[in-house]
Amino acid sequence: MAIYTVKPGDTLWKISTFSRVPILTLMQVNGLTSSALIPGLNMYIPDQTPPVRFYQVKMGDTLWRISQKFSTTIQAIIRENPTIDPNVLTVGQRLRIPTWQKYSMQSLVFFDAFDPSPYFDILREIASSITYLAVFTYSFTRTGSLIEVSDEEILAACKQFNIRPLMVVSNYDKGTFSTELADQVLNTSVRQTLIKNIGTAVRTKGYAGVSIDFEFVPPARRNDFTSFLRELKTELGNRILQINAHAKSSDDPTNRLTGFLDYSAIGQVVDIMAVMTIDYGYAIGPPDPIAPVWWIEQVLRYATTLVNRRKLMMAISLYGYDWTLPQVPSRVATMLSANTAQNRAITNGVRIQYDVRAQAPNYRYTSNALQHTVWFEDVKSVKAKYELMDVYNLLGTTYWRLRFRFPQNWAYVRKNILVVK
Repeated sequence: MAIYTVKPGDTLWKISTFSRVPILTLMQVNGLTSSALIPGLNMYIPDQTPPVRFYQVKMGDTLWRISQKFSTTIQAIIRENPTIDPNVLTVGQRLRIPTWQKYSMQSLVFFDAFDPSPYFDILREIASSITYLAVFTYSFTRTGSLIEVSDEEILAACKQFNIRPLMVVSNYDKGTFSTELADQVLNTSVRQTLIKNIGTAVRTKGYAGVSIDFEFVPPARRNDFTSFLRELKTELGNRILQINAHAKSSDDPTNRLTGFLDYSAIGQVVDIMAVMTIDYGYAIGPPDPIAPVWWIEQVLRYATTLVNRRKLMMAISLYGYDWTLPQVPSRVATMLSANTAQNRAITNGVRIQYDVRAQAPNYRYTSNALQHTVWFEDVKSVKAKYELMDVYNLLGTTYWRLRFRFPQNWAYVRKNILVVK
């Protein structure tokens, strides 16, 4: 069963009865704060069936070869894909493969050092699903000095929970990403100072590596930015160098947001490149899905032609946005956890819609005579994203951010995915 969409007349008692899962478990796994349900709510139902992998047929494949690859049976594959002709497979065709051979991935979760959350309790809950914790964010001055954060407690927690900490370094200044700061630090002498300071801090504090999150870098600095990464990797040696790169499906070196990112060159330098497949719908834009799968696939199709896919991660959001309508320049959408977004729909008694093309839940409600539109993630939408990760054989995923509760996601990961520590 795994995912069940609530229908009119459904109750927790009814769902518990036919799924044979206790009501309390259903509430905990789905982050429900009451017994109330609404139509369109996608619920995760724990079961004992094998995980399902996702596979794209290649030249020369047969069901027998695929069954051997995934340690399953031809009959199981046919049952899971009733519309296929078992004698005629088409290159590019996608199959669901029931198997106990789980998709193996690495994960990276961002933690706000400047805006602390109750991280200890959350870390305890989801530690088995985290490979790296990226501490956001160290910044720097225009002369290359590091601006540090208070990270002693979180580093101790990472050690306790067997999580590898990464020091996030970004051009974050006064609550935003500074173009001028990035431009200044990429000057040869300044960036050499910054690199030495990063290396010293990483070794002194015991970080496993560095996560670079530069944004709004002047496009003219494209080659300088790649050189910065190359020199930083030399400084780090065997430690991890990971970068978070804005999503794009083609290259325009003059683009204000993505022009400085040379995917091919960067992919040759770093250990991990995470493509930021989030915020297609964003706080200051019109109401849109956060990460529609059709857009993500365009980005992955492009990125995997330039970067080793076993170096690639794609981003998954643990949040949604609540837009107040009509939009005016002074109104910015509210970012809220996926769990809060789901429960806000329940509290307001409004049906959740599901955009099939985008694979994304959404709803509308009225508060204080103003209409609101909410797009967010739920277990059905993130499942579609894990399918793409499996099909493209990516290294794994990043999550923004730890403080946003999303129990459905972590329950799905524990059951269906092997997270490499």
